[in-house]
Amino acid sequence: MRFMVIVKADKNSEAGVMPSKELLTEMGKFNEELMKAGVMLAGEGLHASSKGARVKFSGGKTTVIDGPFAETKELVAGFWLWQVKSLQEAIEWLKRAPFDDTEVEIRQVFEAEDFGAEFTPELRAQEERLRAQIEAKKSS
Repeated sequence: MRFMVIVKADKNSEAGVMPSKELLTEMGKFNEELMKAGVMLAGEGLHASSKGARVKFSGGKTTVIDGPFAETKELVAGFWLWQVKSLQEAIEWLKRAPFDDTEVEIRQVFEAEDFGAEFTPELRAQEERLRAQIEAKKSS
């Protein structure tokens, strides 16, 4: 099972305050543990919402809303993508993260089989081609 581990933003991350050397060192150690265990597939920190935008789709129209966004508690500061056997295993890994005063959300990623019959063989083949292209680009 794959899970997205979503690190929530706070006033410091939204203000562009960088983590301390100590926290970066601890996070580096934690990420190494995740990699050695075969858990971490990806992980990145995100710039403040002031450098981003939202695109709203409604009634056939699109509206672009430039950041920053007011509700810090609803924003994302970073993420991991983990491969684990269960939600409980993801929780156990996350408990080891060197966080303090931080909220983190864990969400399971949909897999092809989760979509049932609506995900036809043709759509599955298309998805596999796209994933192969992404992997090929990473390798080059």
